[in-house]
Amino acid sequence: MRYKIRDSDIDILRKTGMSEDDIKHCVKVAEKALEIAGRAKANVDMELIGRGALFHDLGKAKTHEIEHGNIGAELGEKLGLPQAITDIMEKHIRGGLTEEEARELGLPVKDYALKALEERIVIYADRLVDIITDGIVEIKSESEAETRFEDILKTYPKYGKNEKTLMRYLGYHSEIQGLMKE
Repeated sequence: MRYKIRDSDIDILRKTGMSEDDIKHCVKVAEKALEIAGRAKANVDMELIGRGALFHDLGKAKTHEIEHGNIGAELGEKLGLPQAITDIMEKHIRGGLTEEEARELGLPVKDYALKALEERIVIYADRLVDIITDGIVEIKSESEAETRFEDILKTYPKYGKNEKTLMRYLGYHSEIQGLMKE
């Protein structure tokens, strides 16, 4: 199924007070996630991927701190977004935290593991868009970001964060790239 980002969803982001830069990022993540999902040879919910990616940073309407995932999920719930979308919003921080990591970061203690492939595609796309748009790593094309993903995350701590986060992101990269080759 083809899925197209809805202007009405972008309007929701604006109405919550999200900055235009954050909206631009969310749109790019949604486009990248949909593009990746289209290449992956897997049966996935394209609407969940598109909307989950678009709303993943909704909490940044209130804060850019680490709790923006939890805040975004609460906002999304109040807006009536489906649970599968608010799950993406809540769990996208560092690619899906363990209970121990959540405790260390002062977040509600629970398992934030990414269980659905759709969640992992969104988070992978988010990391790729950061690499592509931040201007920290010189890349000539979006495909180069995918090709050099592992090296970039290992070289630039901003993207890998710490060993646990790095290993999660590398696992998503390997899994999703593998789905594109099948």
